[in-house]
Amino acid sequence: MGAKVGGTDEYNSDINVTPMVDVMLVLLIIFMIVTPLLQQGVTVNYPRDMNSPEEDGEITKDTSVVIAIPDNNNFYVGKDPFPITELGEKIKSMMKDKTPDKRIVYIKSGVDVEYGTVVKAIDTIRKQDIDKIGLVADKKKGGESPAN
Repeated sequence: MGAKVGGTDEYNSDINVTPMVDVMLVLLIIFMIVTPLLQQGVTVNYPRDMNSPEEDGEITKDTSVVIAIPDNNNFYVGKDPFPITELGEKIKSMMKDKTPDKRIVYIKSGVDVEYGTVVKAIDTIRKQDIDKIGLVADKKKGGESPAN
């Protein structure tokens, strides 16, 4: 009458890692999908300087206006491309609600961009009655020597 059906009375002390592996794989997939979406703006190869001032915290905020110039023919506001002819109107519309002390436009320019192209962008910005323009450079780390 006391016949056992399958198994033993002993406890199994082995850890079942299959659910943990499943959860880790799902998290890995989620991070792989989300990480590229976290990048802001257009990737630009910054010029390096030995005596860069401290980075302005306003650059990384969503409300700041950052113009990226990755090469001589392209201008971006955020991730959206704009020709130089439409750049002024876009900046004007983005700055209309800001107080005069918060009206700052940052320019991220690539190493290979000609000086004249950056001057065109600065001229376009100044025509919109904006006097504060920040130029973004890559801060030198530790004891590195500048790249040649």
